[in-house]
Amino acid sequence: MERMPLGVSRLDGMVGGGAPAGSVVLLAGESGAGAREFCYTSAVMNGLAATDHELFDLHYGELESEAVLPDRIHYLSFTDERRAVTNEMSIVMDGELVRGGMADVEFVELADEYFRLTPVPSEWYVDGPTTIADLDTNASRSNVLEALASYLNEHAAGNLVVVDSLTDLVAVADDRLEWSDLTVLLKGLARASHRWGGVILLLVNSEVLSPTQLGRLKEATDGTFRFEWESGGSERARTLVVEQFRGVLSRLEDENIVQFETEIHDSGFDISNVRKIR
Repeated sequence: MERMPLGVSRLDGMVGGGAPAGSVVLLAGESGAGAREFCYTSAVMNGLAATDHELFDLHYGELESEAVLPDRIHYLSFTDERRAVTNEMSIVMDGELVRGGMADVEFVELADEYFRLTPVPSEWYVDGPTTIADLDTNASRSNVLEALASYLNEHAAGNLVVVDSLTDLVAVADDRLEWSDLTVLLKGLARASHRWGGVILLLVNSEVLSPTQLGRLKEATDGTFRFEWESGGSERARTLVVEQFRGVLSRLEDENIVQFETEIHDSGFDISNVRKIR
């Protein structure tokens, strides 16, 4: 099975090179527990593989035999500008890695579609005539879910796409769009992605979701990475649990692994220790 690197070398090595091509992966995390840093690392490391082989080899290493790099990397944001995201990346990761890794990443802002029907003044989010040149005129006037779907339909095939984040859509689910619209879109996305052959990462803050809402998001995607804080005495540790995920969970279960302790350093998100099934 062809796999696409997630950008975390130890994890990729354990699951045969990365996520199965065609996967939609939910990254559900508590605040600061590592889900966002996972997104940053995935985008930057896959970007480095295309722009700076020396840095990629130094900080990631060799690709697994089944791994195939994405043709392109797309980073979608509903509320933030590219500069704000790369600045935050540079706080988390080494600035040289961020500059090299993000140099060829297509950064897409859907702020126009997201904020248009809100009280937010257009001067706060519009920079120039449009915020997303790749969408046609009709799509740019559509709602945010339609704009997201149109962009993915055009650009997701064979690529790595990071969506930052579903939390923004959850925030307006009761006001401007139905919650069912979001979950149905994700189910359709999972179906289409199997044909496209890329990998789509969907970031969401699990703390703003009810158990039922989180369960529906899990059901609508191929796999879930859950990022949590775990307390032990006076210290807290970040942990990653890999939940239902075709072609990934089975490999981890063969090793009796269900949970990872993680860390964040200059090279981004990483796995530090593994927990065995008890």
